[in-house]
Amino acid sequence: MAMTMTQKILAAHAGLDHVVPGQLIRADLDMVLGNDITTPVAVNEFEKAGFDGVFDREKISLVMDHFTPNKDIKAAEQCLQCRTFAKRFDVKNFFDVGRMGIEHALLPEQGIVKAGDCIIGADSHTCTYGALGAFSTGVGSTDMAAGMATGQAWFKVPEAIKFNLTGKLNENVTGKDVILHIIGMIGVDGALYKSMEFMGEGLKSLSMEDRLCISNMAIEAGAKNGIFMVDEITEDYMTGRAQGEWKVFTPDEDAEYVATYDIDLSQLKPTVSFPHLPENTKTIDEVGDVPIQQVVIGSCTNGRLEDMALAAKILKGKKVHDDVRAIIIPATQQIFKDCIKEGYMDIFIDAGCVVSTPTCGPCLGGHMGILAEGERCVATTNRNFVGRMGHVKSEVYLASPAVAAASAITGKISGPDEIM
Repeated sequence: MAMTMTQKILAAHAGLDHVVPGQLIRADLDMVLGNDITTPVAVNEFEKAGFDGVFDREKISLVMDHFTPNKDIKAAEQCLQCRTFAKRFDVKNFFDVGRMGIEHALLPEQGIVKAGDCIIGADSHTCTYGALGAFSTGVGSTDMAAGMATGQAWFKVPEAIKFNLTGKLNENVTGKDVILHIIGMIGVDGALYKSMEFMGEGLKSLSMEDRLCISNMAIEAGAKNGIFMVDEITEDYMTGRAQGEWKVFTPDEDAEYVATYDIDLSQLKPTVSFPHLPENTKTIDEVGDVPIQQVVIGSCTNGRLEDMALAAKILKGKKVHDDVRAIIIPATQQIFKDCIKEGYMDIFIDAGCVVSTPTCGPCLGGHMGILAEGERCVATTNRNFVGRMGHVKSEVYLASPAVAAASAITGKISGPDEIM
């Protein structure tokens, strides 16, 4: 029976010859992920259930990234609970302040996740790792607790949507613009509990950073997961990085998809998502005059080195507008170091930006960039719900690092062509 990439991975991890959409399966897990917000809840459930051990100390990752360095006493207590659990069970992949990064940038960078893996994480953007050709999805903390103890999880096999990519991205158009275009096209529920599967000649135009960004935001279309076909770009990224052997799963030629979308990348423009849903998109030429007070460049969506390089290219020799606070957050310690090495830090600071240690802080309205009533922010993050970054009467506009950097200079939502 013909299967998609996702269905093949799930079948393999369930020990089955084939699976069909809607089928309930119990699959073996290659990685269970939690952060400083979701892990304490999972630990409480783990202890309540009477579990006395983890299934594999090397297949659990705990990353302290949301409210760290700790913003208050509650955050400190949550991290202490995670730290205590990690020490108790000798969890190998425990990333604390000084070693940590934003989880969905850190795990691919460290080679902890790879093609063919089956991964769950108590964070909705765990779907990021589909960029590597893995099945990865977000779950609740109770499922995380069971996963840590048993190494298994229940899934309903999803239907799939095929995205056939052709053409080549134009300069200053990025993976962020691709996924915002798609979400604007199909809506925030357009892929509800489905697998978004990306393939086609257009993949050659997409860097690994682009793919990680696109997979990251699959959840914003309601998807169970997003996944890319593995190609030379994927294998080059994993070579010398992946911890262990990877396995490539390709879709059968006659695999069934509930819908197919053909997207010519060369036709896409810088795209902005207006409040208060990611589907509320406009191309840069449709935006109009929208003054802003803050810019955030970072997050699990767009905090990688390529994102930093794009922002630095636009900010070089320029100054942040007097009315704008520009916050730049490299997603991992390695990216932070690389920014120093490449001279990006000097560019950012000379332009009038503030640069932070890796943290998810502003993305979820935690710290490091909370908005007041009436303030607007252009952010390279992944959500712009009501109150997402602060006051319920503030506004978040989602965009690429190119648009965010240009907007920081002009003081209003702007495309990179306006200042270059």
